[in-house]
Amino acid sequence: MIQVRSSDSYLDKASILSHISDYDIFRYYCPSFKDIGVKFCSELRKDQTPTCSIIPYNGRLLYRDFGADHSFDCFQYVMTKFGLTFSECLKVVDTDFGLGLGSGQAQRSQVALTYGRYEVSERKATIIKKKARKWSALDESFWGQYHIPIEVLPKYNIEPIDYFWINEFRYKSEPLCYAYRFKDRYKIYQPLSSKETKWFSNTTKDDIQGYDQLPKSGEIVFLASSLKDVISLWVLGYPAVAPQGEMQMPSQELIDELKLRFNLVVVLYDNDFQSDDNPGQRMANKVCMTYNLINVILPAHYKSKDISDFVRDHGLDDAKRIISIQLP
Repeated sequence: MIQVRSSDSYLDKASILSHISDYDIFRYYCPSFKDIGVKFCSELRKDQTPTCSIIPYNGRLLYRDFGADHSFDCFQYVMTKFGLTFSECLKVVDTDFGLGLGSGQAQRSQVALTYGRYEVSERKATIIKKKARKWSALDESFWGQYHIPIEVLPKYNIEPIDYFWINEFRYKSEPLCYAYRFKDRYKIYQPLSSKETKWFSNTTKDDIQGYDQLPKSGEIVFLASSLKDVISLWVLGYPAVAPQGEMQMPSQELIDELKLRFNLVVVLYDNDFQSDDNPGQRMANKVCMTYNLINVILPAHYKSKDISDFVRDHGLDDAKRIISIQLP
């Protein structure tokens, strides 16, 4: 049994990952894992040849087992390996790393581990490469539903791909797969894939989406949630940029520059109307309060969480109207 302190109020994934990384967790609980992108044999099943690797995805790490066709984040891996519930998993990680965040009891069902922090070696830079393909009717149909012509996508350094490599490990792309290029870095987008494999990226917080496509100056500029939303706003007649993640606070330097180049800076983030805490609007309010900006909100009764979905569901005219009535 594991005994820890008397409060669970700070024991969740976010609080754990603010103290240690998912890399630390994988290195501790998966001894066969030596480096990102390097294949190894599964510890969850009989595996004669290396079929597993831990790779970057959407700013985190993902355990991929191509022999069993499954994938886990670091917490799901611990739950699966030791037969734990999610809450038990959090308590085990909390105790093993000596974080002191939670309370209660949890018992490992299969093996006992040596307590103590794992000595983490310096990480190597993640390298992503891709093999482009020609645009197809399927691409035209996908982007067309958002009223985005595929002819505009190269302007934003987007191209369709057949394969991509992460640290020399090759992956066959889904039928719809795109590479977003930011200098020598890439974000891989598979829109029809599962949440775990929809995004792969080696971008940094300095890779502002849509920044290179901005006009030198203008009347208005939007802060959006994604590059797809940036392009949707371009179709609507508005320049826009987006951070690499919606939960990433834009830098003071970026906001100051936008205010110098444009008369009005407006936030248009997701309206996560189906979520009680609505993270998109929570972050939008935080950005607006920090930088004294205007927040344009997509009304919940339209049931479209972002501007690209709104254009798809309700058309360009309604999207323009919803935006214009909220501007000064």
